[in-house]
Amino acid sequence: MPIEKSPEPFSGADTDLPSDLVFEANEKNLIWRGCLDLLRQAGLRPTHQRLLLGSLLFSRGGRHVTAGMLHDEVTAAGIHLSLATVYNTLNQFTGAGLLRQIGIDGSKSYFDTNPTGHHHFFVDHEDRLLDVPEPGVLIDMLPEPLPGYEIAGVDVVVHLRRKQG
Repeated sequence: MPIEKSPEPFSGADTDLPSDLVFEANEKNLIWRGCLDLLRQAGLRPTHQRLLLGSLLFSRGGRHVTAGMLHDEVTAAGIHLSLATVYNTLNQFTGAGLLRQIGIDGSKSYFDTNPTGHHHFFVDHEDRLLDVPEPGVLIDMLPEPLPGYEIAGVDVVVHLRRKQG
């Protein structure tokens, strides 16, 4: 699905927000306003669904979520969005550079609110993804890329499990 780009990312006409949400100065509306600005700067039209999901994702600092986890949060908040809408929005945010998608064992994708290059720990049997603290992972040698290709990045996921006994 192509990312829906706003022709004029900073025009006020592209928002579906009621004006009272934009101009009231309480915490929730400041979060919505920050999300509104973030979406516009990324070139995404700030639809109601994108604002709802963006406010959940970006108002709590660095997060690693699956589509299912975010859908559960939305449902718990009494908001009715389909799981497909959550997936589509996460993919749109990723395509716009707001999120980074991390695949775990080819079976599960996490979305990281920190889109910069960094590595992760995955805690097996707990389904938790955590950032590797700095200095991170040091890699001495990388293979030469195939002819006509260049290395675009290296993602390391270190699997952890609790020690037995």
